[in-house]
Amino acid sequence: MSRLLIRSFPASRRYRLEQAGVPPLLARLYAARGVADISEVDYRLQCLAPPEALLHAEEAARLIADALAANARLLIVADYDCDGATACAVGIRGLEGLIRARPGCGASVCYLVPDRFTLGYGLSPAIVDLAAREKPDLIITVDNGIASLEGVARARALGIATLITDHHLPGDSLPDADCIVNPNQPGCAFPSKHLAGVGVMFYVLIALRAELRRRGWFCARAEPSLASLLDLVALGTVADVVPLDYNNRILISAGLARMRSGRSSPGISALLAAAGRRPETASVFDFGFLLGPRLNAAGRLENMSIGIECLLTDDPDRALMLARQLDRLNRERRDIEAGMREQAETLLDKIDMADTPPGVALFAENWHPGVVGILASRVKEKLHRPVFAFARGENGEIKGSGRSIPGLNLRDALDSLSKRVPGLLLRFGGHAAAAGVTMREADFPRFSALFSEIAAELIAPEDLTRRLNTDGSLDLSSCNLAAAKVLGAQIWGQGFPPPLFYDAFEVRGERLLKEKHLRLTLAREGRPFNAVWFNRAVSPPPRASFAYALEVNAFRGVESAELRIEECADAEGGALP
Repeated sequence: MSRLLIRSFPASRRYRLEQAGVPPLLARLYAARGVADISEVDYRLQCLAPPEALLHAEEAARLIADALAANARLLIVADYDCDGATACAVGIRGLEGLIRARPGCGASVCYLVPDRFTLGYGLSPAIVDLAAREKPDLIITVDNGIASLEGVARARALGIATLITDHHLPGDSLPDADCIVNPNQPGCAFPSKHLAGVGVMFYVLIALRAELRRRGWFCARAEPSLASLLDLVALGTVADVVPLDYNNRILISAGLARMRSGRSSPGISALLAAAGRRPETASVFDFGFLLGPRLNAAGRLENMSIGIECLLTDDPDRALMLARQLDRLNRERRDIEAGMREQAETLLDKIDMADTPPGVALFAENWHPGVVGILASRVKEKLHRPVFAFARGENGEIKGSGRSIPGLNLRDALDSLSKRVPGLLLRFGGHAAAAGVTMREADFPRFSALFSEIAAELIAPEDLTRRLNTDGSLDLSSCNLAAAKVLGAQIWGQGFPPPLFYDAFEVRGERLLKEKHLRLTLAREGRPFNAVWFNRAVSPPPRASFAYALEVNAFRGVESAELRIEECADAEGGALP
């Protein structure tokens, strides 16, 4: 059950936005999300935080510039999720463009992405040994490396320089790399702590181009445009579910603008086509729920190089072939996930849900290691508890992926657990909301008990009740297709949530779609509305208050306004399960 709340804000904030020319509905929504001035929704690229504010970005630029001048071999070590894939593609495309801008430059750049099933995450010594076969002079990590103390030490022993670009939270010690760029490392005053890995790499390229400009690198040819990379930056940022602070919203807005104007890279265009979406109507939803999962499916089931190659190719036909392959993998992933969810339901039946533990850990021998993160997310949504799901690895180990709720920093919880019982966790890392851990299979029962114990200590009791924040009532005059299009064109996401309204309706009709979704006909003050309630098969009361989003439904070329139901409250105002 959820506690339905209405976002509050000072009326003066809304008034100030309206006076600056923001339409009344948007002014109200922006004010409720903390926007105090119209400058905070000015998404021009010149409003980005400067790269010199990112600690060591200029040092990284000098390191790469020296390598290019020396005709060095550069190798990017990527992560196997969407953020890592887009960061790798941004790095390869950006560096190749800069190399081509200098006639006679003999530098080269290639990439390596670990197989999550055999080599695991990050710049491990095994990855370095594999990378060494390419004889690189400089290894650049993207979306990983901040915890790779042993891997960096191995590279140093082999005489290979290392540049770490990452955004994950650092541990107590940093690797002894030649340079580290991470907005979350100690001493970094960069105003956006929520850059995704792809955003960090993009910033390094901006600093690098400025450094090369100072060196006269572009005397013979024009500077390459880094703006052509912004659709990739936007995709990785949304798919990694980082909070969309002002800086991230600028990056996403610019990426969407490229897509909507038909200037996407062939890989992005092919992924949109495989998902049945049109570039001119691309949205943040497409990034997070359609394109991101298709790329992630490669890393979950096979090898992320399929996804990276889709993003790197300039051949539209090859891009479409790879996008269709990714689409097939995503369908396979969904089938695997469905089976795992059924097993998870059986495991949850053994837990006393009347007294749901503050932290939940699940493990099954046959679960797919590439899908446990999605499973943890689904169970977390159902229980409103932090959840770890584990799959069997090799050599008696299990690998888990966790998802958390507001109020518990998952990485901090793992850090606390590791210090309480040294040696229990073999490896761990991640974010506040998502983390990964490896341990011995025999230690799972102990981990499960300790995780629940630590969660109970760290989570405030009120955070164990799901809170659904709404924007209150939507005026009937704004409940139309035009308003739905305006709302759909904005930048919403993690930390800057999409609008959710709350009003009372009469339920006039319903039918079940695919045995799991409700199609509803509602009425408010006599005016009819079409609505859909996904993953809901139980009928609502004849009269109820709904929390809903106003969206555009495009069916057979005809657009109409539609309500997407999120929650329902009974006549007494209590949320229904």
